[in-house]
Amino acid sequence: MRWRTVLLTTGMLLGLTTGAAGAEGVAIVDSTRHGGRTVALTFDDGPNPVDTPRLLRVLRKHHVKATFCLWGERVEQHPEVVRAIVAEGHKLCNHSWSHDDLGSATPEQIKADLERTNAAIGRVVPGVPVRYFRAPYGSWGVTPEVAASMGMTSLGWRLAVGDWDPPPSTDELVQRLRDGITEGAVVLLHDGPANRANTVDAVDRIVPELRRDGYRFDRPAR
Repeated sequence: MRWRTVLLTTGMLLGLTTGAAGAEGVAIVDSTRHGGRTVALTFDDGPNPVDTPRLLRVLRKHHVKATFCLWGERVEQHPEVVRAIVAEGHKLCNHSWSHDDLGSATPEQIKADLERTNAAIGRVVPGVPVRYFRAPYGSWGVTPEVAASMGMTSLGWRLAVGDWDPPPSTDELVQRLRDGITEGAVVLLHDGPANRANTVDAVDRIVPELRRDGYRFDRPAR
């Protein structure tokens, strides 16, 4: 299928392949904590005041815990949504302050960006750890090394279904998930920044299917 070829090409261009590592050999995780017939759902570019709360209701209904990769500036704009994410027991991931490409940034610039984002999260949900970092656009540069120095694991993905603009239909997203999920995969989806209603609907449909196929929902490895 054409979309799968595009996704593979994108991953190769960004240097994000299974077992990828930063310039100094720091691992970029794309697998689940326990492996086997497990999958980890991760959601980028929120919080979104409309679709993230709806997604949280879907995840609660299906008893699934996920990881949310947050923009710092959107954390400041929608603190109540971040508090809801944490209250539901999901994990947090630093996705930079404003989704700038950090691939060519200096370590000092990267650290300032990540610290600013973590500080914003800390003001909203004090004491809640941010265990992961995901580079915007998968443009890593030396970000894995900087993130590691701050106690964060760099979070990649094994499957990105391409739910960004223009958003595919819910049926198309469900089919991409069916075709693309493999054992132990970290899956990249989006709950922001724009309309992600089709993604939420696709999650609602695919989770029961995966459970019937024997999958369990896991955290990304650290």
